[in-house]
Amino acid sequence: MRITGYRVESYVMQMDRRIADANHPPGEDLMPASLLWLETDEGLSGLALGGGDIAPFFPFLEGQDPREVIGIWRRMVDYIHKVGVVAGGGVISAIDTALWDLKAKIAGEPLWQTFGALEGRVKAYASGIDYCLGDDELFAFYRGMAERGVDGGKLKLGLDLNADLRRIGIMREALSLASPRPHLMIDVNEYWSPKQAVRYLQEIEKHYDITWVEEPARRWDYRGLRQVSEQVRAAVATCENLRHISEIYPLVQNQAVDILNISAGQTGFTGCRQIAHLAHAYELPVSMMNCQAQYMAHLAAALPNHLSMEVVDVAREHCLRFSHHLEDGCIVLGKEPGLGIAVDEERLRALQADPPARKANFPFPRREGAGLYVKAPEPGEVPWQ
Repeated sequence: MRITGYRVESYVMQMDRRIADANHPPGEDLMPASLLWLETDEGLSGLALGGGDIAPFFPFLEGQDPREVIGIWRRMVDYIHKVGVVAGGGVISAIDTALWDLKAKIAGEPLWQTFGALEGRVKAYASGIDYCLGDDELFAFYRGMAERGVDGGKLKLGLDLNADLRRIGIMREALSLASPRPHLMIDVNEYWSPKQAVRYLQEIEKHYDITWVEEPARRWDYRGLRQVSEQVRAAVATCENLRHISEIYPLVQNQAVDILNISAGQTGFTGCRQIAHLAHAYELPVSMMNCQAQYMAHLAAALPNHLSMEVVDVAREHCLRFSHHLEDGCIVLGKEPGLGIAVDEERLRALQADPPARKANFPFPRREGAGLYVKAPEPGEVPWQ
């Protein structure tokens, strides 16, 4: 079997509610999306939820056996070593994902089995990306997840300490249905400075047992992140916005991170697995970030140091078909070959034919005051003021 071509389709996802963090409190319900198919001479194709400008990388693919995933990944990463993975990592991620999908389809097995997992099952935690939710909406989200057995949640905060304390309590109460002592995580999205993080977290920890604080300082600031980790009880989690093992190694080497947030954005399954193995060598856990259709759970299921995977649970799979679902606090993957995801082409064409009139404000820009002073929400920015 040989790779002969590719196809990329783009569209805009209209989610069923807004998502928001401290950098953009009002939130956004639109998100750009794309799909990549890698085609072969035997009619089998590999799918990725992502795309981009594939043309510069196609010479590394054309005529290759799609099972040579890691060798192809290495060639692509070497090709962009001067400009770095920030410039080309997204395209590599999509290609790598489609290759792994193909590899598992050729073997006639689900991808979690190709990765060597014992079962297609991954512990989940709830993540509302919820800065824009009112208190009642916040409770409803986490209670709904608790009703499905999820015993941990991650709250967006950072602009109003009193409101943060109240909202953590709402999340804890909602999740208490699943556990008398739910896992409480908080996410600042790099808005605080290290000193601010220590000051605010020490106050929060007077009231709550926090499992981890995510991105309490800039993603590359190993001195600041270590300072936070050493002065609070909560674990420090970061790496969501780092794209390659070379960016993450300094954090691990300098004991600046307690939990690594990993994702397909780290040059696909292959790059993400490298980072997880680095963490495992240092006895550090990893946590998989959220994604459409929870497809990264295939890899999470096979990682010995995986803690739990983020589940956002907003409608954004409009043209995707899959059997993956949430059950007893876990993501349960199907047994269909590959990713187990199919595209409804008719629905895709309908989305492309009738795109939203306005442009998506995504990804969020960094908010005024970040790392310097806290700019509280303005009147009307959030419903919980």
